[in-house]
Amino acid sequence: MHMNHKQLSLVQREELLTILKTRFENNMDRHKNLKWSSVDAKLKMNEEKMWSLHQMEITGGEPDVLEYNKKKDEYNFYDCSEESPKGRRSFCYDREALESRKKYKPKNNAIELVTTMGIELLTEEQYRKLQELEKVDRKTSSWIQTPASIRKLGGALFCDRRYERVFVYHNGAESYYAARGFRGLLRV
Repeated sequence: MHMNHKQLSLVQREELLTILKTRFENNMDRHKNLKWSSVDAKLKMNEEKMWSLHQMEITGGEPDVLEYNKKKDEYNFYDCSEESPKGRRSFCYDREALESRKKYKPKNNAIELVTTMGIELLTEEQYRKLQELEKVDRKTSSWIQTPASIRKLGGALFCDRRYERVFVYHNGAESYYAARGFRGLLRV
C-alpha cells in the first residue's frame, strides 16, 4: 500500500485521538455544548487534517477545539499551549525575511511552516479570542497574520499577554527570538 506523506499510522492516529479526547474532556469551558463523539467522527473522516493536528501536537501546540461553525459544519482547533509552542520558536516571519538575513539565519520561518503543517497562522482577532478563553503567552510571544501593507514595509506583527492585557506589536519580519513562535488554527 502506498503511504501518503500526510498520513499517520494506525498507532499514531489512536494515540493522537486519545490525547485530543482527554484534552477536550478536561477543558469543557473551551467548547461548551460540543460533544467529543461529533468531533471524533469528523476527524476519522479526514486523514490529512489528522496529520496536521499531529504536527500541531508534536511541535508543542496542544491543539483543542475552540469553535464550531454550524454553517460550514467545521470545528476550529487552536494551539492552546500555555506558552508559544516550543517546537516553533526562533523563526522569522516569512521566506523573504529569512533570505534578507546575511548571517545568523534562523532555521525556518513561520509562514512556510504553517503551510507545510496545513494550518493557518492566527489573525489578531483569533488570537484575542484564544486569550479570552485561556491566558497564554505570558512569557513568550507569537507571530500573527500581518497585513500586506505592513509586510511590504518590512514589518510583521506579534502578540503576547503582559500585565493582564493582550498586546499587539511589531518587529522587522527578519527578527527572531527564542521566546517567539506562532500559534495556528486548523479547520476540520
